[in-house]
Amino acid sequence: MTAAAPYDFAHIAVARAAPGVVLFTLNRPERMNATNDALHSELARLPALIDADPEARAAVVTGAGRAFCVGGDWSDIAGEGNDYANKVRMMRETSQILTGLIEMRKPLVSAINGPAAGIGLALGLLADISVANEEANLSDGHLRIGLAAGDHAALVWPLLCSMAKAKRYLLTGDKLTGREAERIGLVSDAVPPAEVLPLALRYAATLAERAPLAVELSKRALNHWLRGALPIFEASLGYEMVTAFDPGQAAHMPPQSRG
Repeated sequence: MTAAAPYDFAHIAVARAAPGVVLFTLNRPERMNATNDALHSELARLPALIDADPEARAAVVTGAGRAFCVGGDWSDIAGEGNDYANKVRMMRETSQILTGLIEMRKPLVSAINGPAAGIGLALGLLADISVANEEANLSDGHLRIGLAAGDHAALVWPLLCSMAKAKRYLLTGDKLTGREAERIGLVSDAVPPAEVLPLALRYAATLAERAPLAVELSKRALNHWLRGALPIFEASLGYEMVTAFDPGQAAHMPPQSRG
């Protein structure tokens, strides 16, 4: 059934999927769940709201339609309002999203049902357990549009899949399938499309049955690996903002987003 307050989102649908389990569905399917300003802000608020929900012991996040989340919406990124002040706001909000996911007390499972990139892939990979569609394309992709690999990539990819694999995919911007992501250790599981959400919900149900404080503190201890790497994240996010103002960056943007 649909969840009530405190969740008040325009672009995230919320449902009680099972006792103790809340399901969040990114809900802009017509844009492949790309983040506009509103959805980006909602992602920044999401971790604290889950922690404050007395009925939630575990959460699952997925995407509506055929995609999980393909990153920022180009209609916003290339719009006239995307000036220096807005980029600074987005930088701060991106930091809030990632630190919120790391500090979140309750367990989060991602059901990466389709293509994921940018901040969408950050959300998928920073979940405590990630279940990917084995056929879906995953990509950081910053290098393909002339930006330094910011958001989450320098923070978490080397920990998940080795420095060698992180550099191979982040410096080229190449896509990889969910199946390959599982092979190199980037995601927890890769399964056929129809099995992604059911498996994610099963993981969440298991986590919801465990002793909450034991789950929280085990997660907290493991996330010290990520906390130790936060200066790397701050640097990469700053470098992304610098390259956003590189005069040569426009040559790497998708044709539909240029002047």
